[in-house]
Amino acid sequence: MTLKFMITGASGQLGARVIDALLQGHAPDTIGALVRRADAVAPLQARGVTVLIASYDDLPALTAAFAGVDRVLLISSSEVGARVQQHANVIAAAKAAGAGFIAYTSLLGADRSPLGILPPEHVATEQALAASGLHHVILRNGWYTENYAMSAAGALQHGALIGAAGQGLISSAARADYADAAAAVLAGELPPSGTVYELAGDDAYTLDALAAHLSAHAGKPVPYINMSEADYAAALIGAGLPEGLARVLADSDRGASEGGLFSADRTLSRLIGRPTTPWRDTITAQLG
Repeated sequence: MTLKFMITGASGQLGARVIDALLQGHAPDTIGALVRRADAVAPLQARGVTVLIASYDDLPALTAAFAGVDRVLLISSSEVGARVQQHANVIAAAKAAGAGFIAYTSLLGADRSPLGILPPEHVATEQALAASGLHHVILRNGWYTENYAMSAAGALQHGALIGAAGQGLISSAARADYADAAAAVLAGELPPSGTVYELAGDDAYTLDALAAHLSAHAGKPVPYINMSEADYAAALIGAGLPEGLARVLADSDRGASEGGLFSADRTLSRLIGRPTTPWRDTITAQLG
């Protein structure tokens, strides 16, 4: 089997959108989708792409899945704390299988980010790619607007938006924007190995501005209440979020207060050939 592209994490929200973007200009039989669960196969097969099953923890299965593949998109694992080894497995498998190129979804400004939890595993993966000898690029994705859109309905219900970002600016973009950029890099003329793309939305906002948008949508005041990182994490846990996710979100908000989610770089819009999706549009769509 020979495939031009292989998208890992293909059943996730980003991976599925990358496949949609690739299908706009490439035949389904050139695209591979890697998933870790059998129940994720059918929806992707319905699009005509080749679906293979392999966990990031299973090096032999990964190596077999990458056989005959030219270009790989490594979408970072969702298992914070286990990602260094998981990503190392993907890199080793791609190299063993003879892949010609690999792109990796890292984090905005990973090597200098004030965020505490997320950057180290991304930096370790970037270093592993540099040491691998594979032709590779780094897609340092900024924040997904959907991360804040998830909390919009709750903010309207409770009459306040809570967070720990202070007056930090957030240059988020929609997942579809990042997916289109990944597809463009994956399918285009390959840049020099080691190229790093810092990717962020065109327009930055504070959580005060987000709260003002929610207020306008609701027709009533929805203030932003800034909290400490610890108090915000506790509030998220109290609302039912898993502790690990709550601590990542609280740490990321605190990092945003120190500029960790802001960038004036316009590489993302240049890669996709259009402005990034306005953050207000994503929030409004989430609210229906």
